[in-house]
Amino acid sequence: MSQVSFVVLMIAALLWPLVLVLREPLMSALAARGEVRFPLDTLWATAPLPALALVLLGGDGSLALSAWLLGGVWVLDEPRRVLLAFTALLWLLSGWYARGYLAGERERANAGNGASAARLARFSVLWPLTLSGNLLLLVAEDIASFYLGFAVMTFAAYGLVIHSGTRDALIGGRAYLIMAVLGEGLILAGLLWGAGSLGALTLGEFREGLVNLEHGAWIGLLLWLGFGVKAGVAGLHLWLPLAHPVAPTPASAVLSGAMVKAGVVGWMATLPLGETAAADAFTGLGRAMVFVGLVGAIGAALLGVCQRHPKAVLAYSSISQLGMLAALVGTGLLAPALWPALAPVVVLFAAHHGLTKGALFLGVGIGEHPPRMPAWVLALLLMLPALSLAGVMGSGLATKWAFKAALYEGGHSTLVTWLSLAAVGTTLLMARTLWCQWQGEWQARRDGLVPLAAPMPLAWLLLVVSALTLPLWLPMLGMRPAVPPPAELFGLWWPALLGAALALLVGWLMHRWPLWRAWRRLPAGDLWWPLASGLGRLWVATWPWLMRLAAAKAAWVAWWVAREEAGTAALDALGESEAWLRRHASVLMMAVAVGLALVLLFSAA
Repeated sequence: MSQVSFVVLMIAALLWPLVLVLREPLMSALAARGEVRFPLDTLWATAPLPALALVLLGGDGSLALSAWLLGGVWVLDEPRRVLLAFTALLWLLSGWYARGYLAGERERANAGNGASAARLARFSVLWPLTLSGNLLLLVAEDIASFYLGFAVMTFAAYGLVIHSGTRDALIGGRAYLIMAVLGEGLILAGLLWGAGSLGALTLGEFREGLVNLEHGAWIGLLLWLGFGVKAGVAGLHLWLPLAHPVAPTPASAVLSGAMVKAGVVGWMATLPLGETAAADAFTGLGRAMVFVGLVGAIGAALLGVCQRHPKAVLAYSSISQLGMLAALVGTGLLAPALWPALAPVVVLFAAHHGLTKGALFLGVGIGEHPPRMPAWVLALLLMLPALSLAGVMGSGLATKWAFKAALYEGGHSTLVTWLSLAAVGTTLLMARTLWCQWQGEWQARRDGLVPLAAPMPLAWLLLVVSALTLPLWLPMLGMRPAVPPPAELFGLWWPALLGAALALLVGWLMHRWPLWRAWRRLPAGDLWWPLASGLGRLWVATWPWLMRLAAAKAAWVAWWVAREEAGTAALDALGESEAWLRRHASVLMMAVAVGLALVLLFSAA
């Protein structure tokens, strides 16, 4: 394809979502004039289509815009093509799903419900705006565009989290916003420190020059933590289990499937992965990434199985999977020679998790509004992405084989063992998700069934198929995942088999001994609640001292005001004296002259 076509597709991919953002005020103006409006219509759902066209038709290339910010550079290469493909596909199908998911909201808005109309208008604006930021950060090579896309995506998504306006949604939104501001501050500090020291404007220059900076490891630490907020690093994950359950289901799908991957993309774009010179300076950071990643991968599984809401379980599953990705990226820092083999594995893992987790989240909504099909067929379809995420089949099996082969070849068999234990936790999380979902699905079946060709079931089925067949259509984008040989299947399946056995054992124990049911009382958000409670108690304890300090400050200010007033009065008196002297200066001068003359006269005598 010609460079002109590439440029047109690149600009269209980034501008079309913004055009749809600007379209909403126009539609609102038409509605105010009494004309019929159709929010979340078919045109609205086409926001990611130009990005998909760029992936399929654009080929590799770059676009430089000297007038954009500090000089824009937008690039499409093999890793970006895969990331952009699964991101745009997930946004496309989730947007189509949202048309059915919010159909009731749209009916109430068209019937004159002002609150529904406001929520729908906010959703229809923030959805393509968040998408535009997500797409921009994936193709941006210049630092300014990358950070702009990351920030737009982060803060626009806040409105999606609090869409319902309920108390739980506002709590989840508060946690999301607090952690987002913390992450953005760390990212901005790291980028400004590194770019300012290097004089770099592009991510490539930044990444290569970071190894030569005296404080490069500290800059890398800031970036790891900053992007780690988005990627759900253990300790910085607090917002995920609070925000995902309260957001609308299609928003949860893109939050967990696409947006959290921006943290992994940030690591790959800014850390000196594959740079031999970074082996010594960044060893500590690499070990920290591996250790904290494994803690998150295993710890999130233990916390997730204690949840009762399927979306909360899936949120902890995302933390666990992203912990595995963090461990792989950290290994790339520890062993730069291994990174060329690990880089495509990380991209494949991100694509697999994005599509599969999106299908699982959309499946929660399908369980609440099941389509017209036999119950056993629906149960089987809901199980398919869960089995894939557990590494039993489809893209999950291909991904597991890819990273095991790369790690074994690099001599990191111990890490494979730990990741296999994390995979046991993934199986437990999937079993817990299906159990919670199946319990709610029977109640939903009494409320009526949805036609199979409706937007929700159709989009979900397409996403399930896309996720399972990922290894088949990835060669279209230049990536060819390896197929595991039959002799390796048991080594890939044993974590899932062990996880399934543990799930059955725990279920049996809960049935025989109700005391075991107490483990389900752990709320989503884990560390958020003791932190919030501790800060609340600290505030209550320090409030009297703060009031005393305020009183002391007020007394101190009052004392200085009194001194100021006294000084002002003295100055006023001096001013009056000076005016009196001006009026009587001639008389005083004559008196002084006469006095001097008398003194001289008497002195002579």
